Amino acid sequence: MLSHETIWAAIDALAERHKLTPSGLARRAGLDPTSFNKSKRHGPDGRLRWPSTESIAKVLEATGATIDEFMSYLPPGSQPPIPAGVFPPQTGSIPLLGFAQAGAGGFFDDGGFPAGQGWDVVDFPASPSRKTGVYALEVQGDSMVPLYRDGDVLIVEPGAQVRRGDRVVVKTRDGEVMAKIILRQTARTIELTSLNPEHPNRTFDMTDVEWVARIIWASQ
Repeated sequence: MLSHETIWAAIDALAERHKLTPSGLARRAGLDPTSFNKSKRHGPDGRLRWPSTESIAKVLEATGATIDEFMSYLPPGSQPPIPAGVFPPQTGSIPLLGFAQAGAGGFFDDGGFPAGQGWDVVDFPASPSRKTGVYALEVQGDSMVPLYRDGDVLIVEPGAQVRRGDRVVVKTRDGEVMAKIILRQTARTIELTSLNPEHPNRTFDMTDVEWVARIIWASQ
């Protein structure tokens, strides 16, 4: 059965799979680095502290792991049985484009949705692929390490509401396409934090931004 110990063991195993410490895994997911420390797994009064579903969701998104993969890290005998009539998630096809191509004209409409010719297709789990208008961008180069590496695929949702701390893909009217984290956004400007510490943060007037699309999934 699922327990406090088995859930934390799965998080530790996921961190080890990606060559991270628990604090490194939390940091990659955009959480407080101490969130997964062993000292935080019990309260001062000895009560059990469980990781939130939001924290687990952010960890899965940051590592590209699926819920099935996460469940596979649970110790033998602790995984819940699959109820009758429940089947593994189906896959769906969504448009795929490289970051270098994304900067060229003709691939997007004014709202940042896929348009024109030249798109490839990639299969993805139904949970992200059934969202209307989502598409995939393949990372090229090392400008997004350590979070995303060359060859990783990012699923983005154009038109989705974005807020501070969200990972997004931004295209400027000059044709520059980048993956960043929103630091601050007003009606006039948007401030972006770089994923790679070796690259500078950026600030744009909103009039210079063609579109902003939220990253909702990453395959690594």
